[in-house]
Amino acid sequence: MLKVGLTGGIGSGKSLVARIFTILGIPVFDADTEAKTLMETDPVLKAQLKDAFGEDVYLNGMLRRKKLAEMVFPDEGKLRLLNNLVHPKVRAAFLEWVGRHAEAPYVIQEAAILLESGWASLFDRVIAVEAPEPLRIRRVMERDGTSAGEVRSRMERQWTDEERRKHADHVLVNDEKELLIPAILELHRLFLNENQNTQ
Repeated sequence: MLKVGLTGGIGSGKSLVARIFTILGIPVFDADTEAKTLMETDPVLKAQLKDAFGEDVYLNGMLRRKKLAEMVFPDEGKLRLLNNLVHPKVRAAFLEWVGRHAEAPYVIQEAAILLESGWASLFDRVIAVEAPEPLRIRRVMERDGTSAGEVRSRMERQWTDEERRKHADHVLVNDEKELLIPAILELHRLFLNENQNTQ
Protein backbone atom coordinates (compact mmCIF):
# COMPACT_ATOMS: atom_id res chain seq x y z
CA MET A 1 0.00 0.00 0.00
CA LEU A 2 1.29 3.42 -0.95
CA LYS A 3 1.51 6.10 1.71
CA VAL A 4 1.09 9.62 0.32
CA GLY A 5 1.90 12.81 2.19
CA LEU A 6 -0.19 15.89 1.39
CA THR A 7 1.17 19.24 2.48
CA GLY A 8 1.02 22.92 1.72
CA GLY A 9 1.23 26.25 3.45
CA ILE A 10 -1.59 27.75 5.44
CA GLY A 11 -4.45 28.72 3.14
CA SER A 12 -3.11 26.75 0.17
CA GLY A 13 -6.21 24.54 0.00
CA LYS A 14 -4.74 21.21 1.10
CA SER A 15 -7.94 20.41 3.02
CA LEU A 16 -9.97 20.88 -0.16
CA VAL A 17 -7.62 18.50 -1.98
CA ALA A 18 -7.93 16.01 0.90
CA ARG A 19 -11.74 16.16 0.69
CA ILE A 20 -11.61 15.35 -3.02
CA PHE A 21 -9.41 12.30 -2.35
CA THR A 22 -11.91 11.26 0.35
CA ILE A 23 -14.74 11.49 -2.19
CA LEU A 24 -12.67 9.19 -4.41
CA GLY A 25 -12.75 6.63 -1.59
CA ILE A 26 -9.20 7.14 -0.32
CA PRO A 27 -8.67 7.19 3.47
CA VAL A 28 -7.22 10.53 4.62
CA PHE A 29 -5.57 11.07 8.01
CA ASP A 30 -5.72 14.73 9.07
CA ALA A 31 -2.60 15.19 11.19
CA ASP A 32 -3.55 18.69 12.35
CA THR A 33 -6.98 17.54 13.59
CA GLU A 34 -5.39 14.50 15.24
CA ALA A 35 -2.90 16.78 17.02
CA LYS A 36 -5.77 18.93 18.35
CA THR A 37 -7.66 15.83 19.49
CA LEU A 38 -4.62 14.41 21.26
CA MET A 39 -3.96 17.73 23.02
CA GLU A 40 -7.53 17.50 24.41
CA THR A 41 -7.67 13.79 25.24
CA ASP A 42 -4.19 12.35 25.93
CA PRO A 43 -3.56 12.77 29.69
CA VAL A 44 0.22 12.42 29.38
CA LEU A 45 0.40 15.01 26.61
CA LYS A 46 -1.90 17.37 28.52
CA ALA A 47 0.40 17.15 31.56
CA GLN A 48 3.46 17.80 29.38
CA LEU A 49 1.80 20.84 27.79
CA LYS A 50 0.86 22.25 31.21
CA ASP A 51 4.45 21.74 32.42
CA ALA A 52 5.86 23.42 29.31
CA PHE A 53 3.41 26.30 28.84
CA GLY A 54 1.65 26.76 32.19
CA GLU A 55 -1.49 25.42 33.83
CA ASP A 56 -3.61 28.20 32.30
CA VAL A 57 -3.09 26.80 28.79
CA TYR A 58 -6.13 24.66 29.72
CA LEU A 59 -9.44 25.93 31.08
CA ASN A 60 -11.86 23.36 32.54
CA GLY A 61 -9.86 20.62 30.83
CA MET A 62 -10.11 22.25 27.40
CA LEU A 63 -7.07 23.53 25.54
CA ARG A 64 -7.05 27.30 25.06
CA ARG A 65 -5.83 27.16 21.45
CA LYS A 66 -5.66 30.90 20.90
CA LYS A 67 -3.57 31.39 24.04
CA LEU A 68 -1.22 28.57 23.04
CA ALA A 69 -0.89 29.98 19.50
CA GLU A 70 -0.10 33.45 20.87
CA MET A 71 2.67 31.88 22.98
CA VAL A 72 4.31 29.64 20.41
CA PHE A 73 4.02 31.31 17.00
CA PRO A 74 6.22 34.34 17.82
CA ASP A 75 8.80 32.17 19.65
CA GLU A 76 10.69 29.59 17.61
CA GLY A 77 11.95 27.77 20.70
CA LYS A 78 8.45 27.36 22.14
CA LEU A 79 7.09 26.26 18.77
CA ARG A 80 9.85 23.64 18.51
CA LEU A 81 9.05 22.44 22.05
CA LEU A 82 5.34 22.13 21.20
CA ASN A 83 6.14 20.18 18.03
CA ASN A 84 8.56 17.90 19.91
CA LEU A 85 5.80 17.02 22.37
CA VAL A 86 2.94 16.59 19.89
CA HIS A 87 4.55 15.13 16.75
CA PRO A 88 5.64 11.75 18.18
CA LYS A 89 2.08 11.16 19.40
CA VAL A 90 0.63 12.07 15.98
CA ARG A 91 3.15 9.88 14.19
CA ALA A 92 2.25 6.88 16.38
CA ALA A 93 -1.47 7.52 15.79
CA PHE A 94 -0.88 7.68 12.02
CA LEU A 95 1.04 4.39 11.89
CA GLU A 96 -1.70 2.67 13.92
CA TRP A 97 -4.34 4.20 11.59
CA VAL A 98 -2.47 2.91 8.50
CA GLY A 99 -2.72 -0.61 9.92
CA ARG A 100 -6.50 -0.25 10.12
CA HIS A 101 -6.67 0.73 6.41
CA ALA A 102 -4.53 -2.08 4.98
CA GLU A 103 -7.20 -2.89 2.35
CA ALA A 104 -6.96 0.58 0.74
CA PRO A 105 -4.94 0.98 -2.48
CA TYR A 106 -3.23 3.96 -0.87
CA VAL A 107 -3.67 6.29 2.08
CA ILE A 108 -3.00 9.99 2.52
CA GLN A 109 -1.79 11.98 5.48
CA GLU A 110 -2.65 15.68 5.33
CA ALA A 111 -0.25 17.80 7.39
CA ALA A 112 0.67 21.47 7.18
CA ILE A 113 4.28 20.95 8.26
CA LEU A 114 4.84 17.42 7.02
CA LEU A 115 8.18 18.27 5.41
CA GLU A 116 9.38 20.66 8.12
CA SER A 117 8.75 17.88 10.66
CA GLY A 118 11.12 15.54 8.83
CA TRP A 119 8.35 13.04 8.08
CA ALA A 120 8.95 12.75 4.33
CA SER A 121 10.63 9.36 4.81
CA LEU A 122 7.30 7.92 6.03
CA PHE A 123 5.80 8.40 2.57
CA ASP A 124 6.20 6.86 -0.86
CA ARG A 125 4.98 10.07 -2.51
CA VAL A 126 4.56 13.67 -1.38
CA ILE A 127 2.08 16.15 -2.87
CA ALA A 128 2.55 19.88 -2.27
CA VAL A 129 -0.42 22.21 -2.73
CA GLU A 130 0.42 25.78 -3.75
CA ALA A 131 -1.49 29.04 -4.10
CA PRO A 132 -0.42 32.69 -4.49
CA GLU A 133 0.34 34.38 -1.16
CA PRO A 134 -2.36 37.11 -1.41
CA LEU A 135 -5.00 34.45 -2.07
CA ARG A 136 -3.76 32.34 0.85
CA ILE A 137 -3.89 35.35 3.18
CA ARG A 138 -7.43 36.20 2.07
CA ARG A 139 -8.60 32.60 2.56
CA VAL A 140 -7.22 32.38 6.09
CA MET A 141 -8.55 35.80 7.10
CA GLU A 142 -12.03 34.75 5.92
CA ARG A 143 -11.80 31.29 7.49
CA ASP A 144 -10.27 32.21 10.87
CA GLY A 145 -11.34 35.84 11.29
CA THR A 146 -7.71 36.83 11.80
CA SER A 147 -5.62 39.76 10.57
CA ALA A 148 -3.29 39.74 7.56
CA GLY A 149 -0.37 40.33 9.93
CA GLU A 150 -1.22 37.26 12.00
CA VAL A 151 -1.50 35.15 8.86
CA ARG A 152 1.87 36.39 7.58
CA SER A 153 3.43 35.61 10.96
CA ARG A 154 2.16 32.02 10.75
CA MET A 155 3.33 31.74 7.13
CA GLU A 156 6.83 32.80 8.16
CA ARG A 157 6.99 29.76 10.47
CA GLN A 158 6.33 27.40 7.54
CA TRP A 159 8.43 26.51 4.53
CA THR A 160 7.91 28.49 1.34
CA ASP A 161 6.32 26.93 -1.74
CA GLU A 162 9.80 26.84 -3.30
CA GLU A 163 11.21 24.87 -0.35
CA ARG A 164 8.29 22.42 -0.40
CA ARG A 165 8.59 21.97 -4.18
CA LYS A 166 12.18 20.71 -3.76
CA HIS A 167 10.93 17.80 -1.63
CA ALA A 168 7.61 17.07 -3.33
CA ASP A 169 7.01 14.44 -5.99
CA HIS A 170 3.90 16.24 -7.25
CA VAL A 171 2.68 19.85 -7.10
CA LEU A 172 -0.97 20.91 -7.29
CA VAL A 173 -1.69 24.58 -8.00
CA ASN A 174 -4.86 25.79 -6.25
CA ASP A 175 -5.04 29.36 -7.54
CA GLU A 176 -8.72 29.27 -8.60
CA LYS A 177 -7.52 29.48 -12.23
CA GLU A 178 -5.90 26.11 -12.94
CA LEU A 179 -8.22 23.11 -13.04
CA LEU A 180 -7.65 21.34 -9.74
CA ILE A 181 -9.98 18.33 -9.99
CA PRO A 182 -8.52 16.94 -13.25
CA ALA A 183 -5.02 17.20 -11.73
CA ILE A 184 -6.19 15.30 -8.63
CA LEU A 185 -7.87 12.63 -10.76
CA GLU A 186 -4.62 12.19 -12.69
CA LEU A 187 -2.70 11.65 -9.43
CA HIS A 188 -5.39 9.24 -8.24
CA ARG A 189 -4.97 7.13 -11.40
CA LEU A 190 -1.19 7.27 -11.04
CA PHE A 191 -1.28 6.08 -7.42
CA LEU A 192 -3.75 3.29 -8.23
CA ASN A 193 -1.44 2.08 -11.02
CA GLU A 194 1.63 2.29 -8.78
CA ASN A 195 -0.13 0.27 -6.11
CA GLN A 196 -1.10 -2.44 -8.64
CA ASN A 197 2.46 -2.60 -9.95
CA THR A 198 3.88 -3.14 -6.45
CA GLN A 199 1.54 -6.01 -5.54
